[in-house]
Amino acid sequence: MRRTSRRNQGWGRRRTPWGRILAGAAATMLVLGGGAVVGGRMLLSAATGTVTRQDLLGDARPQRERVEVEGAKNILLVGLDTRPGEEDQPARSDSIIILHIPEAHDHAYLVSLPRDTLVEIPEYDNGEVSFPGGANKINAAFALGSQGLTGAAALSGGFELLAMTVRDATGITPDAGAIIDFDGFTEVVEELGEVCMYVDGTVTSIHLGTNDRTGERAAPYVVNPDGTIRAKVRGVTPNVYEKGNRCFTPEEALDFVRQRDLLETNDFDYGRQRHQQQFMRAVLKNVLDEETTELPSLLAAVGRTMTVDDGGIPLEDWIFAMRGIRSDALTTLKVNDGEFNSETIDGVGSAEILDDTSVALFDAIAEDEVESFLTSNPTVVNDD
Repeated sequence: MRRTSRRNQGWGRRRTPWGRILAGAAATMLVLGGGAVVGGRMLLSAATGTVTRQDLLGDARPQRERVEVEGAKNILLVGLDTRPGEEDQPARSDSIIILHIPEAHDHAYLVSLPRDTLVEIPEYDNGEVSFPGGANKINAAFALGSQGLTGAAALSGGFELLAMTVRDATGITPDAGAIIDFDGFTEVVEELGEVCMYVDGTVTSIHLGTNDRTGERAAPYVVNPDGTIRAKVRGVTPNVYEKGNRCFTPEEALDFVRQRDLLETNDFDYGRQRHQQQFMRAVLKNVLDEETTELPSLLAAVGRTMTVDDGGIPLEDWIFAMRGIRSDALTTLKVNDGEFNSETIDGVGSAEILDDTSVALFDAIAEDEVESFLTSNPTVVNDD
């Protein structure tokens, strides 16, 4: 396969939540999905005027004679972890979320793909660096697609290869896509002021803490390049997010949805995925309660955080078509029953293997049969 580098083509403060992650959330990438869910109350010009539109899907987009908003839709939401000082390094797709909207456009389902999922990444040439293809963790796809590129071209290359990988691994071809990074996520949370949700298990931060002597912010742990813990820093008390209802400041919100190591639930990436999805639901519910007069600045901030491939359908049409979806019609789903199903693979290391139920879930998404699938497999639904 040969492709050439592409260029970019050209949410007031209140006490309500927003999350990612994007994470993430957030994703927050989720941001495009969030826009769909709150569409009935959006001011369209504010919602779309600040969005960066870009060809992200490339050859991974559906091959159809006619592009239209009717029918079931799947949106790939990607959260990037590009940290200060690492801007020149290949970006990591820290969160990979599929937002499925059934044909009736009356519900939305979110499912996260564990970043260590074993997949076959296809052969790819981004115009600068060629990748021969091979088995790897799905988290590697974005970095491999963007290697040798910078700026908008790196986002396009990384997203395209990731979308192709998701398509080949799950049978789901994304109709649209969106990217948000951690910096953008912070801006959105700052616009909302604070984020309130139920924390299902105590979480200790490895990134954010307080110097016991000076009272200043400090990192409580030394973290390896791969994100694992190397050592505890003496004299620094880490932030601890206790189980129960709580509201997060913007700084705490971003920190919370990044945590995967010191979780009371001891489920690492699955815990982080669940927290990101719970965050999204809390945010969307409160955005629906947002006063109309406050929406423009909120939505403009959302737009500034996003890079979107609308799949050839104007964002205004997306919003209008999804206007009937409310926050209580957003269901979060889990793979591998929220537990690790890992194997050690030569040349890859420890990787997640999707179990039969997860494979069947993705088949149901691809065939727009999620509702009937959940009737037979109710444990796939996350308990929020």
